[in-house]
Amino acid sequence: MDVDWNHELLDQLDRHWRHQARPRLDGLTDAEYHWEPTPGSWGVRPRGRSTAPMAVGQGDHLIDFALPEPEPAPVTTIAWRLGHVIAAVLGARNASHFGGPPMTYDSFAYAGTAAAALRQLDEAYAGWVDGVRGLGRDGLARPCGPAEGPYAEFPLAALVLHINREAIHHLAEVALLRDLHARLG
Repeated sequence: MDVDWNHELLDQLDRHWRHQARPRLDGLTDAEYHWEPTPGSWGVRPRGRSTAPMAVGQGDHLIDFALPEPEPAPVTTIAWRLGHVIAAVLGARNASHFGGPPMTYDSFAYAGTAAAALRQLDEAYAGWVDGVRGLGRDGLARPCGPAEGPYAEFPLAALVLHINREAIHHLAEVALLRDLHARLG
């Protein structure tokens, strides 16, 4: 049997995106986006308003951060989780593998509103899906390269699976935070 691995890898994430993750983000409000479920939560805040050890990014809003990450790690807001998915999970990989604009936690302009973050998420997701779709069998088999550090020699298919896991679990966390906000916020 000849398996179309591009299709299978894309379908795993895209089915979740179209039927669960993205529809659950429709109507996201700024109150939900910035809601802090626990004291000391990390979020995306206006420049100069962070209480975290570090705040990074470009523009008017920065993401809370620390290196090394404290243990236990702080609970994060929807804004923080979306910023992580947009910049680190999808954006950095779009940059290093598919010709997207350079992107790191430090260089990204984090959204101050839910609507702006959803636009950024949709753009990052579209770039990732288009890039993976264009890989073909040989592209999935090639090594990830130096951008992926210790995973440089792993096939790009392993990175695609990793990004699928990251996006699915973080977007499920966002859905849970929305549910909690509706009942506790």
